[in-house]
Amino acid sequence: MITITIDGKEIQTEPSKTIIEAAFEHGIYVPHFCWHPALSISGNCRMCLVEVEKMPKQVIACSTRCMDGMVVHVNSEKAVQAREAVMEFILINHPLDCPICDEAGECKLQDYAYHYSVGESRFDEEKGLKRKRVALGPRVLFDAERCISCSRCIRFCEDLAGYPELTFVERGDHVTIETFPGRQLENPYSMNVIDICPVGALTSRDFRFKARAWDMSETPGVCPGCARGCSMDMWVRQNEILRLTPRENQEVNNFWMCDRGRLESFRHVHEETRIEQPMLRKDGVQLAVGWDEALAAAASELRSWKGDTVAVIASPYDTCEDNFLAARFAREILTTQFLDILPHVEAGDQDEFLLREDKTPNSAGARIAGVTPVDDAHNLDSIVEGLQSGKIKAVVVSDVRAHEHAGFMQALGKAQFVVAIVSNASALTERADVVLSASTFAEKLGTFLNFEGQLQLLRPAVNTTENERWMGAFAMSRLDKFASEFDRWGRMKRYDARSAGRVFSLLAQLMGGKWGYDHPEDIFEEMAKRIEALHGLTYEGLGRWGVRLGSEQPGHLLPYKYSDVRP
Repeated sequence: MITITIDGKEIQTEPSKTIIEAAFEHGIYVPHFCWHPALSISGNCRMCLVEVEKMPKQVIACSTRCMDGMVVHVNSEKAVQAREAVMEFILINHPLDCPICDEAGECKLQDYAYHYSVGESRFDEEKGLKRKRVALGPRVLFDAERCISCSRCIRFCEDLAGYPELTFVERGDHVTIETFPGRQLENPYSMNVIDICPVGALTSRDFRFKARAWDMSETPGVCPGCARGCSMDMWVRQNEILRLTPRENQEVNNFWMCDRGRLESFRHVHEETRIEQPMLRKDGVQLAVGWDEALAAAASELRSWKGDTVAVIASPYDTCEDNFLAARFAREILTTQFLDILPHVEAGDQDEFLLREDKTPNSAGARIAGVTPVDDAHNLDSIVEGLQSGKIKAVVVSDVRAHEHAGFMQALGKAQFVVAIVSNASALTERADVVLSASTFAEKLGTFLNFEGQLQLLRPAVNTTENERWMGAFAMSRLDKFASEFDRWGRMKRYDARSAGRVFSLLAQLMGGKWGYDHPEDIFEEMAKRIEALHGLTYEGLGRWGVRLGSEQPGHLLPYKYSDVRP
């Protein structure tokens, strides 16, 4: 370790660190555009110029290594003047697009213009004009006039995604970004360039002009797209998800997220196929009914199918809490050993970056919560055989994608009674005798466990009638800072949906169970007592980044909290 001084603060750091890394580690902010902790060093924006004693001129903090005894001034008169000059240069040709720019409110250039610019320019000539609304690929649009040539997008594609699709062309004030001849920006992670672009040069074709940052609530969540379980933020306006963006988590997804996860994983929440309330089959026709009637009908019928004449198919898309109660319902209430989940694996659709073949977010969580066949005679294959032979006569299914399994659906056609606890209509709900409208991942409080054993907390971003019921308890919990988001929704449309765990709990009570769960946190506390891997854990302890099961320390960030937007 060596000792350096930054703005009068003496710090210990490693000689391999650059000035900007050492500064961030110790809470000292250095303005920057092109530097990013996960990307290679470019050093072309010059925004991070600092004054170092005994050096003849200012140096860029992003590429200058620390040396023992070095004295650095981030906010000296010379450093401030250098920053102001860089800002004046960058703004010479930058268009005044803030009123129509999607990046407004999240733009580093906006923030730096306020904090580090003099607010005027000596340049009188007209601004240079470049191409606008250029389709670099199917998901990303490029506005060349806004680009400040930081090269973050180029370095991401080359160094991390492994798809060298972008490059600089031309020189001087004509420089711009293009794709290589015959190629498009269409790699599986292409939309990450939008997140790391420090200005509004790269925008999402899907989100473009839908809302401003300050019009949406931002709720931490977990991507349900695959077993990676990327940490992400859900952005909601008028009770509708408008976009998902990656959230830094060094234990899971670093700073990134795949395009499929951010574009497709939330569509079912607001699709036309969404089930708005419970349905009950009467005289061969499914009719919308109230919860009391639907639950009573399901419980009454299931009483006659106890034991191994009934099976439960839990869901790897449901939370650990949901699956814990699914397992208890199967074994304690229905007294059946036929309990399993359906696999959703796309062979070959996996890479060394983020993507996993298992397209469910909580297969590991379902297993640890107790959804595990006692033996091969009671697994999924045995359930299918039992349905085909007529041994199993009733089935409770909570997997929203069960209809994708042709073999299971064909066997389900022979069941005498089917209860579906799902969020969206499909071939499964058409077959079901009772349909109980379930909450989606965006409407739940609960936990997901990824394939590496990282347990993360889901928080509700979209409101339902169930959330309103336990909102009082939620607001009183230690997570009350997230509860304030509900106040922004007003009288927007809410689905009459309940989490699968809540449904299993209500069915159990109607069938003689004495469960006292009224809140997801109550279920997790019970799990922490019963499941060894969860001993001592609480929702508060999981925090924003989760806990790696089997380790003594919770999931952590970089040694410092990196802020890519605001100083």
